[in-house]
Amino acid sequence: MQPRILIISPVRNEAAHIERVIRAMAAQQLPPTRWIIIDDKSTDDTLAILKRLEPEVPFLQVAQVSDAPEGPVRDRLARAAAPRTFNAGLAVAGDISGYTHVMKLDGDIELRPDYFTELMARFDADPTVGLAGGVLDEPTPEGGMRRIKIAGNHVHGALKCYSMACFEAIGGVQERLGWDTIDETYARMRGFGTVHYSELVGIHHRPIGSADGTLRGHARHGECAYIAHHTFWWISLRAFRVGRRKPRVISGLAFIYGFIRAAARRVERVPDLEYRRFARRELRQRAVGALVPHHGGVR
Repeated sequence: MQPRILIISPVRNEAAHIERVIRAMAAQQLPPTRWIIIDDKSTDDTLAILKRLEPEVPFLQVAQVSDAPEGPVRDRLARAAAPRTFNAGLAVAGDISGYTHVMKLDGDIELRPDYFTELMARFDADPTVGLAGGVLDEPTPEGGMRRIKIAGNHVHGALKCYSMACFEAIGGVQERLGWDTIDETYARMRGFGTVHYSELVGIHHRPIGSADGTLRGHARHGECAYIAHHTFWWISLRAFRVGRRKPRVISGLAFIYGFIRAAARRVERVPDLEYRRFARRELRQRAVGALVPHHGGVR
């Protein structure tokens, strides 16, 4: 069966990268059936660039969010802007039952020409996979590139691709902070594998945390962990790894601070007892797996 891929790209202030991203998509060996780029009130030239390029790409549709929050937004990600805008794009798409895959792609991710050919081949090779994507390389201050490290069963929120069966089973994307951990947990709960492929490399042109500040980003990730029902003992262990990133030590403290702040504010967590039990059982298994040598990864 020929894949029919629907891509939704929430964007805001991506004028520096969006043309390169669009040119790379237009060069795909296996192009998507439809690509909706939805602009979330950009204040730069993003929308003008999109409108200029839209007629050149047959499968591209440009749309705009109509209910963006008013006033300046210091930390957009903390307000779950990405999943909200993604779901606005789904509303523009209308009936999505005719597609085989749904993908979220950020406006600063450049894909190589064979990306979808290879990704769809991997979906075909393993029908149990429900959520997949490649890895990301990003520029360093020194002018080189570095690979963004993630857990084996995690897929970057910037380029998540769902099989339609998986997307329907998890109920789509939740409009809350931590959505890109929550969706994967629900996928595994429903019997789908979540996996990234190191052979599929995308270029992330805007380094993680650069849009809203590195320390604020670590604190946000701590809050995400709280919302996703991660326990404090796990957060404490995780903070040691986060603390190895620059600025060292302070990054780990910011991560813990975000978790504690969310708890103190009684931020709403995923209101699903089955989810909480499953998520915490996975954390225990990961902790044991880190201590006991084994082969293979969690799927």
